[in-house]
Amino acid sequence: MRFIYNFTVILTTFLLSIVAFFNKKIRLFVDGRKESFDKLSILKNTEKVIWIHAASLGEFEQGRPIIEKVKEQFPSHKIVLTFFSPSGYEIRKEYKHADVVCYLPMDSRKNVRKFLEIVNPSMAIFIKYEFWPNYLFGLKERDIPTILISGIFRKNQIFFKPFGGFMRKSLKAFDHFFVQDESSQELLKSISLNNVTISGDTRFDRVYEILQQDNALDFITEFKNNQYTVVAGSTWKEDEELLVNYINQSEGEKFIIAPHNINAKEIELLKKTINKKVVLYSEYIKNVGSSGVERFCLLEVSTPLEETKLSLKEYHVFIVDTIGILTKIYATADAAYVGGGLTKNGVHNVLEPATFGVPIVIGPTYKKYKEVVDLVALKGCKVIANQNEFSTIFTKLNSDKEFREKLGKINQNFIKNNIGATEKAIKYINQKITN
Repeated sequence: MRFIYNFTVILTTFLLSIVAFFNKKIRLFVDGRKESFDKLSILKNTEKVIWIHAASLGEFEQGRPIIEKVKEQFPSHKIVLTFFSPSGYEIRKEYKHADVVCYLPMDSRKNVRKFLEIVNPSMAIFIKYEFWPNYLFGLKERDIPTILISGIFRKNQIFFKPFGGFMRKSLKAFDHFFVQDESSQELLKSISLNNVTISGDTRFDRVYEILQQDNALDFITEFKNNQYTVVAGSTWKEDEELLVNYINQSEGEKFIIAPHNINAKEIELLKKTINKKVVLYSEYIKNVGSSGVERFCLLEVSTPLEETKLSLKEYHVFIVDTIGILTKIYATADAAYVGGGLTKNGVHNVLEPATFGVPIVIGPTYKKYKEVVDLVALKGCKVIANQNEFSTIFTKLNSDKEFREKLGKINQNFIKNNIGATEKAIKYINQKITN
């Protein structure tokens, strides 16, 4: 089985190099990996290193509280952060709490040997999932402490199938599993892995920390102008159809839309479908001069902006055709629609609006996300499947302040009741590294 797996890795690497000529995302995936070993070459053999791997941006955000705590408590250690996906690496390649950020080289035996010889980590930390057998076998052979943070397992995964012996064996590399729920613990126990702690999800710690920072954006405050405002985040075309139909019939409401796809042509098409007064973030930036806002986005600090010639309060819809500020925008919402739930991809992050005590509405594709399932069960998050349901719930949210506050309180309490996963994992990491 290992021979077949290794052959598949080599074949996949070759095929991806061909596809890269025709696909921009795959090209980033392939070309980025060509730089990985050069980036790692700054490490010295005498340095202590902690290696942290995140599949993509979502897993990075999950692991971020761990990374920052580790960096704080072990300042003499270098942090190597690897990504599998361009959507994680391209956005976080300048992340200040890591000493090296790079793509994880493909899981060939040759790459694994070279990677582990250069990095030689004191500990390896995997976030949520991505179980690469050759890396795990390599860590086990070198007796490098390896842990999984915020893990979640489902019984349809290969580990729990009769033919999954090869992958089950790779899991033995983990010294400890910190999992999100009891179901994951029971599944691991069913294959004789008992080194498991139910710690919860570190993302709750991450989003709870957001409340401690300054989330004010002057231009959003000006746009909102103390009026009832719906924030629609990470929207897809399917979401936007329902949203636009509602907007075009609404009165006395304001809307902030942050589309998942910020392609200029798609944004312009969206703008044209709305018969209210619409302003784009890019138009606003062009009007005021980019310096202040660009510094804000890059440094993640609040920078006073010059007076705008645009009177934002006169607009009804603000389209955010940029990335990096949606979290702060949720802080201003009276109600939120989180996109993706009307597509096969599934709903996006509901924890950010929840932490601000905002009532949430989503589409019906959410069942693979435990936190969303829990919020729906608590009734702080409402599910819609068509235009009538969409319009009905948002009309009620607008007209019924008590209902709105009730849902928001449920969501905020849900966040508070689930913090603490980071502390449990950090305690274990401290013991392993200091012993």
